Amino acid sequence: MTASRNVAGTGVPQARHGFRQAVGMEWVKLASLRSTWWVLALTVIGAVTVAVAVARGSRDQAGDVTNNLLAGVAPGLLVTGVLGVLTMTSEYTSGLIRSTLAAVPRRPLLLAAKATVLGGAALVAGELAAFVAFTAGVTALPARIPAPSLADPAVLRAVLLAGSGYCLIGLMGLGLGAVLRHTGAAVAAMVGGVYVVAQFVGAAVRPFVGYVPVAIVGDSLTVTRPVPPALGPWAGLGMLCLYAAVLLGAGGWLLARRPA
Repeated sequence: MTASRNVAGTGVPQARHGFRQAVGMEWVKLASLRSTWWVLALTVIGAVTVAVAVARGSRDQAGDVTNNLLAGVAPGLLVTGVLGVLTMTSEYTSGLIRSTLAAVPRRPLLLAAKATVLGGAALVAGELAAFVAFTAGVTALPARIPAPSLADPAVLRAVLLAGSGYCLIGLMGLGLGAVLRHTGAAVAAMVGGVYVVAQFVGAAVRPFVGYVPVAIVGDSLTVTRPVPPALGPWAGLGMLCLYAAVLLGAGGWLLARRPA
């Protein structure tokens, strides 16, 4: 539902959008940026390139081939996370946030609309990247390496969850952008939280490395046979959902209480 009211002192009607209109508005903004399509295309190309390279270099017949072929998911996580950050912070940088909030004054609803659009786009791109990378990788495997099949439920689950990782990391980036509102700070937090922290935690406190986002995707979501101390696939997915929910919740709470 779209309502309108007069802007104070001007007599000019100002549209106020509901959720459906807000989603449409956010989709137009995201889709109109050429960088969005470049980011999503590079995500797919990167995953496929890594999968083919890994497949051609495969030597171990006993390893988790599916997990190896999905190694190209990791670089795409950072790209999608940064896209999530920019979806929020670019509006503060450009000053567009004031116009956006004038059209959608219910700020939590605005963040929900952004999350719907970004999450949907990232999920589609992620699943496309995962399935195309897996297929290309299987095709490039040496004849001596047993090829995994999507008919195997564990393999299908790993490929599907790999795509969901893009969506959830993107939503984490959106939440960070809403919390910090500064592109540099939010991108630094995203890079640190997804990648750098994993290295330090892995070296210092091994049992906790399985809870770091990039480790969850690489060691839980994309494996056919989880290896302790990594979380199981569904536990890992739940942990990523929790991280995204906490960051989006904090971002929505702060967005509703801070001036534009």
